[in-house]
Amino acid sequence: MTIDWAAELDLLVTVLVVVGLVGVVVQVLPGAFLVGGAVTLWGALQGTGLGWAVAVVAVVLTAAGQVVKYLVAGRHMQRSGVRSSTLVWGGVAGVVGFFVVPVVGLLLFFVGAVFLVEWLRARDVPTARRATLRALQATGLTILVELATAMLVVGVWLGALLAR
Repeated sequence: MTIDWAAELDLLVTVLVVVGLVGVVVQVLPGAFLVGGAVTLWGALQGTGLGWAVAVVAVVLTAAGQVVKYLVAGRHMQRSGVRSSTLVWGGVAGVVGFFVVPVVGLLLFFVGAVFLVEWLRARDVPTARRATLRALQATGLTILVELATAMLVVGVWLGALLAR
């Protein structure tokens, strides 16, 4: 009995890609990096011109997606008048919240910190509420950009699977 390493690798990459895509949406895992890394590994282990091309495209798309998501979110926040420091405090609180209240703590602590920082700055509940809404919108935009680029990486990988 022989083992078909190519099929085993395809299955492993498929599992990693699915887990990565879920990670992009629920923001528990570094999903885009998991997808990009799995597809890059697949391409490199193919050892063919097509495989290396897929690996390079996966790295470039993943890196570009990371840059674009921060540019889009930053522009959204800047237009809304929410300070970058507010997002930093929200991010730090979200990380702490993830460990204090697993899974839902990330969102709860992020929202709570953004609201609190903006309320302390403006001393106005409607202003703090608007800033919190804008921060959530920016977070949603980053998830959409990251998901779109991860799906592009998956599309390139699937195209290569069909082409070989």
